[in-house]
Amino acid sequence: MTGPTILAIESSCDETAAAVVKNGKVLNNIVATQLVHQNYGGVVPELASRAHQRNIVPVVAQAMSEASIAVEDLDAVAFTQGPGLLGSLLVGSSFAKSVALSQDIPLIGVHHMKAHIISHFIDEPYPNFPFICLTVSGGHTQLVRVDSPLHMEVLGETKDDAVGEAFDKAAKILGMPYPGGPLVDKHAASGDPFKYNFPRTEMPGNDYSFSGIKTALLYFVRDNSKNDLNFVNSNLADICASYQQALIDMLMKKLVKVSSELGISEIAVAGGVSANGALRKSLAQAANDKGWKLYLPAFEYCTDNAAMIAMNAHYLFQAGSFSDISAGPLPRMPF
Repeated sequence: MTGPTILAIESSCDETAAAVVKNGKVLNNIVATQLVHQNYGGVVPELASRAHQRNIVPVVAQAMSEASIAVEDLDAVAFTQGPGLLGSLLVGSSFAKSVALSQDIPLIGVHHMKAHIISHFIDEPYPNFPFICLTVSGGHTQLVRVDSPLHMEVLGETKDDAVGEAFDKAAKILGMPYPGGPLVDKHAASGDPFKYNFPRTEMPGNDYSFSGIKTALLYFVRDNSKNDLNFVNSNLADICASYQQALIDMLMKKLVKVSSELGISEIAVAGGVSANGALRKSLAQAANDKGWKLYLPAFEYCTDNAAMIAMNAHYLFQAGSFSDISAGPLPRMPF
């Protein structure tokens, strides 16, 4: 028996994306990136939703064309239901509903963060169940136990800012353009990660907090720039490396703790920050030291994309888990 052919749409933030999955195999992954937000130092929700409206038709058309799939061939249409920006989610959900209604096919609402985890099943090697997934992005930081594609449990999460936001806000403080996270990583590569000591916030249990280290960096830059206006430029690599190391230390400490307590050595990492070079190096070192089996998705599946929505939708379709046509976007969709 062949699997379903599903069109998937991702529009949770500032990436308009579409993908087609057939028989459990993702055929393509089309992404239109919105560059307008660079002018404002962050994502502007109203501009994001307008850009989605412009991009969604050509992006979907390209995905369908490249997959040699006609709309009549679809068995279902999937969309990111949440979490995300309301206006952005509304564009994707409205488009998906129109396709579902016009073709009389099932509608599948997908949880954005669960889809990031399922990105590990787009290409081999696949993690073995159960595994722990560290999901790190601009909006979320979570430790999740995964027992099957549809059964997951959050073990810990950030209580304030996500680690991706901590990277981007640091870049802004240091005078870098948006999105700054990758630039912090780039400058850090030539810096000394132990030159400056930034605080590692301790939270109870398996939770995280990244608001304090942002404030510490702000005061650090302010105090050191009083007598040396060129302090940041002269020490940029070392500042980035030291700040980044503090963030990675906090992430790794809880990941190691959870792995040890549960006795699970299958470790996966997902989300945009999983593309960070220093984090990947630390993960590889920990895997070598502790005997972990480490799984990292391809770079194109780290950031927001529709391939992960398509793969998650494939498993939901198999389980007969469909959404009502009245299902709307959920900006704060519970896990």
